[in-house]
Amino acid sequence: MYFSMIFEAQIAHNTPEDERRVMNECVEQAVLADSLGFDRVWAVEHHSLVNYAHMSAPEIFLSFIAARTSDIRLGHGVVCVPFKYNHPVRVAERVAMLDILSGGRMDLGVGRGATPRELGVFGVTAEETQAQLVESLAMIPRIWTEKEFRHTSELIAVPPREIVPKPLQKPHPPLFMACTKEATLNLAGRLGVGALALGFAGPDDIAEKNRVYRKAVRERDPAAVVGLEANDHLSALCPAIVLDDAEKARYLGFRGQRFFVESLNYWSRGGPPPDPDAYDRELADSRATLAQTRMELEMQFGSELVTVSDGTARRDAEQSAGLHLTQVDQGYGDVEDCIAYVQRLFDAGADEIMFLLQMGTVPHDAIMESIENIGNHVIPRFRADTTSPASRTQA
Repeated sequence: MYFSMIFEAQIAHNTPEDERRVMNECVEQAVLADSLGFDRVWAVEHHSLVNYAHMSAPEIFLSFIAARTSDIRLGHGVVCVPFKYNHPVRVAERVAMLDILSGGRMDLGVGRGATPRELGVFGVTAEETQAQLVESLAMIPRIWTEKEFRHTSELIAVPPREIVPKPLQKPHPPLFMACTKEATLNLAGRLGVGALALGFAGPDDIAEKNRVYRKAVRERDPAAVVGLEANDHLSALCPAIVLDDAEKARYLGFRGQRFFVESLNYWSRGGPPPDPDAYDRELADSRATLAQTRMELEMQFGSELVTVSDGTARRDAEQSAGLHLTQVDQGYGDVEDCIAYVQRLFDAGADEIMFLLQMGTVPHDAIMESIENIGNHVIPRFRADTTSPASRTQA
C-alpha cells in the first residue's frame, strides 16, 4: 500500500505575494510528508491556467524537494510529452539527472497535455497528442538504457547519439500515465505502465477503473511493454482534508473542491472566474452550494476532452471520465472518516492513494494538520511495518 500527495500549486488570489507564499508552502508540505512516512509526492505540469495550476515547471519543484528530503519518492507526473511541450530526449535527461541526485527516487508519469488553452501556448493540436505520447513512452526507456540511441519514425527522428546521464535506478525509473477513461486505462495496461486514476468519482469508479486496467494487463502482449519491465500499479486520487474538527474539515474540503470546479470551468468554458471571497459571504451551506451548481463544462481533464452537465442527458459522459466534480463524498472529516474512505479505495483495487490536499482555498495550517493526521494515524492503520520509507520497495 502506497500513500502520496499530488500538487498543482492552486492559488486563490493571483498576486506575486500569494504565488511565492503558496510555492513555499507546497515545499513545506512535501518536507513534512517525507518526515511522516509518505511514499511519494507528485507534481503536475500545467501552463497558463491562472489560479487552477501554477505548477508550470515541476522539474524545478521536485529538484528543490529532493534537496530537502531523504526518503520520499519524486513523482514527475504528469509530464506533457507532445514534442513541442517536452522533447523525449529532454524528458529522459532531466529525469535521469534528478534520479542520480536524489539517490534513485524518481518516477515518471506522462500525459497528453490538458486544456486547449495550454495546447495553444505550444502550437500543439489535440489530434497529434495521442500518437506523440505513445512514441515518447516507447523512446524514453530506450534512451535510459541504450548506450547509443537512435530513432526514426514518421513523427520524430533522433540521429545516433550517446545520451547522458543514465538514471541510477535499474533497469530504469518506473513509468506511469494519466488515465481517466477506459481507452487510456486500456492503453496503460497494454503498454505496461502504471495508471494514475484522476477524478473525483470515488471508490465505485475506482473499482471499475481497476477492472478495466487489470483486464488489459492480463491480456497484453508482452512485446508491447514499453519499458524493460512492466509497472502494473493503479494510483487513485483522494481529495482529503483531515482535521480533529470533522465539520471544519468537511467545510474546507467542499470549499476547496468548489474552487477547483470553478477555476477549471473558467479556463475550459469561459465561465465566471472563481470568487473565493464570495464563498464566506454566501449563507448557503458549502455542500449544497457545490451540489446545486448548474454548469455545463467542456474541459480537458487528465488530457481527455469531456463534456458534462447537471442534466441527465450527459451524466454518462461525466461518469465515464470519472469526474463527478460536484460529488462531495471524499476523504473529508476526521481521522476515522479518512480511514474509512481510504479503505474503500483499497477495497476497490487501488495500489496507491494520491491525497489531493492543496486545493486553492484550503489554508496552509489545515493542510499541515491533515498531513500530520494522515502520517500519524491513517498510514499506520494500513501498514503493519511502519519503518522508514527508505526500507520499502518502489512501485
